Amino acid sequence: MGDVTHPRTTRPITLDDVPALVDVLVANRAFLAPWQSVRDDAYFTPAGQRDVVRDAIDLAGRGLGRVHVVLDEGRVVGRATLSGVVRGALQSCALGYWVAEANNGRGLATAAVAEMLDVAFGELRLHRVQAETLVHNTASQRVLERNGFTRYGTAPQYLRIAGTWQDHAMFQVLNPATEDCESGAGVSVAVGR
Repeated sequence: MGDVTHPRTTRPITLDDVPALVDVLVANRAFLAPWQSVRDDAYFTPAGQRDVVRDAIDLAGRGLGRVHVVLDEGRVVGRATLSGVVRGALQSCALGYWVAEANNGRGLATAAVAEMLDVAFGELRLHRVQAETLVHNTASQRVLERNGFTRYGTAPQYLRIAGTWQDHAMFQVLNPATEDCESGAGVSVAVGR
């Protein structure tokens, strides 16, 4: 990825992305609502997104995750997140992503997930990436499966999505170069948003 014929689909989030994120979030608020936690109105404002982006930059600076914007021909159309990094013996994180409704079905989510796995297994040198989907979100499950994730179970009432505790399908993918992972020594830290 990243060559002339396949430009990158993601890049690290910056404060310059705030206006574009506000635009895409406001335009897709109803589309995303069934798949996300309930957000207050402040989340959809420039101040709210500045806070989100600052938190993301801080997370990356502390080595506890990465947040990228998803791009379509250079325009911000979504976000992909590695969060909840746990070091120590686990060497794992959680993956989340979304793409604007108008940009769905074109392979952007699949490409973004592949690029985030490169970050997780390359830059962060993790052993495992976990992702969860609502049990009826078959489109997102296909994105994960195309990237080598396997389903390993169902978590009842796992997350409060759209105001209701909902069951989630649990997926994981392991680093194919396990010997390249961190040693597992040191303090175990978990952080997520």
